[in-house]
Amino acid sequence: MKQVQLAIIGGGPAGLAAAIAARENGVEDILIIERDKELGGILNQCIHAGFGLHTFGQELTGPEYASRFIEQVEQMHIPYLLRTMVLDLSPERVLTVTGPETGLAQIRAQAVILAMGCRERPRGALNIPGYRPAGIYSAGTAQRLVNMEGFMPGKNVVILGSGDIGLIMARRMTLEGARVHAVAEVLPYSGGLKRNIVQCLEDFDIPLYLSTTVVDIHGRERLEGVTLAQVDEKRKPIPGTERYIPCDTLLLSVGLLPENELSSAAGVKLSGITGGPEVTDRLATSLPGVFACGNVLHVHDLVDFVSQEAKKAGRNAALYLKCSRNSAELVRLEGKNGVRYTVPQYIDPESMDDTVTVRFRVGQPYRDAALCAWVDGTLLRRISKRILTPGEMEQFPLRREELPAGCRNITFTVEEVAK
Repeated sequence: MKQVQLAIIGGGPAGLAAAIAARENGVEDILIIERDKELGGILNQCIHAGFGLHTFGQELTGPEYASRFIEQVEQMHIPYLLRTMVLDLSPERVLTVTGPETGLAQIRAQAVILAMGCRERPRGALNIPGYRPAGIYSAGTAQRLVNMEGFMPGKNVVILGSGDIGLIMARRMTLEGARVHAVAEVLPYSGGLKRNIVQCLEDFDIPLYLSTTVVDIHGRERLEGVTLAQVDEKRKPIPGTERYIPCDTLLLSVGLLPENELSSAAGVKLSGITGGPEVTDRLATSLPGVFACGNVLHVHDLVDFVSQEAKKAGRNAALYLKCSRNSAELVRLEGKNGVRYTVPQYIDPESMDDTVTVRFRVGQPYRDAALCAWVDGTLLRRISKRILTPGEMEQFPLRREELPAGCRNITFTVEEVAK
């Protein structure tokens, strides 16, 4: 059985940044395991600009951003396996893998970093009536077809869901000559970044219909059209609001799910809200020696934040390999009253960094509100916010020096300012 100090599952932006940080912190024996034929992950198909402003201070395309980390991995001579699938991860950190280089093999690691990313929610999760004609794609699949394979899915397009990938593909399909008739969103607000709504929809006069969903799919062999309808506050279609739009392509941008089948099978404790592992401020999961970062932990809005988080996971994995220690009494972090979740879910006040960045999303849009942190029911700090939206991840710095001794629970809430 092959032995390694640190195994990193996933060669996308999270896995690459984690590997570089681990090497910079003294870990020599690292192995990146990637199931695709090349490193870079989802960034390889994201040819639009908008990456790297926080990390490199300039605007890059996805492949350009990935290439900078790939070059560092190559310069550091960090080994990696491509076209290699991890079939199983045991609680003892034994990985069962298969691929053309390894065959069916096992790898024992002293520490593991989970960096498998996320996947798109499929049509089957939506319960849309109709047949299964050609012409229905997830937005990410269409993005790969257009940007990497050179195929156009269709010419007349409707997009269901206003996540960032859907918004970006509305612009991309338009630039390639298709007509995007509508973007429909079942919620009363968009799930994407404001800049993408402006740059991808408003700049191209593509209508966004809120509180609207697809209630019927027409066509047997090939998609012929869809029926849209408005929905009420319970997301139930409102009779009489239906309208038919002829189209040959329906793109689904209805959410991303952290890729955690391996984590779950290994016994890692998962959050019921994020779908990712519950972690400490060291990004350590419930399994000793197993860390998580990036979209496998929770879905991020910017890849720059993925890289920041992954570097922290790499540093902490290196620290664990140098001197593993059990955490002392952990303090629980949770979100309430508008804050859906927190990452991390636990901190160790005795060993935490001077400042720990807590990330989370709110459950609905707010204007002129405040983010509040409460320690055992006492207000710790309030940060005023002009706008809060579910599409943008929020950050709240927790400082070690301000936490009272013996605290047990820290709660984050949204406080609406009285008008």
